[in-house]
Amino acid sequence: MTSALLIIDVQQALCSGADAVANAEQTIASINLLSQRARTAGVPVIFVQHADHGALTHDSPGWQLAAGLHHQVDDLYLGKRGSDAFHQTQLEALLQSRGVRQLVICGMQTEFCVESTVRRALALGFPVTLAAGAHTTAPNGVLSVADVIAHHQTTLANLGAYGVRTTITAASDIRF
Repeated sequence: MTSALLIIDVQQALCSGADAVANAEQTIASINLLSQRARTAGVPVIFVQHADHGALTHDSPGWQLAAGLHHQVDDLYLGKRGSDAFHQTQLEALLQSRGVRQLVICGMQTEFCVESTVRRALALGFPVTLAAGAHTTAPNGVLSVADVIAHHQTTLANLGAYGVRTTITAASDIRF
């Protein structure tokens, strides 16, 4: 089955400063491993960048891809304004035009854009591999980062109503 690697919102504003996600450097290293493997296998690598007001204003320093994140000119780039990378974007058409039938998803933030995109992908019929160790979130003062990630991985892996499922796989174990 033809795959694509979807890298969500790994942007400078989310990886540095007071509101930075936890374990940004480790997460980026895992994402870089995935993107290198995907490129080697001829699998499309798609970077999604969120544009909003403030630190994520389009073309601002915070909107740029995070320092240390490996990207190439022939990778694919997609902007979004909501938490779901499919909502009011060309992502579905892009995937269809390349014959993509399943997704490997990673990025930021676990309980926002990653979860929303996984759920929409499932609803559209795309099986998803969620790359454990390659998605993260920021501390929220209520639950630990580890608890947020564990909760969402468990929830997403148990969604079965769409006829396709999410598989949680360590990023280091994913092969394309």
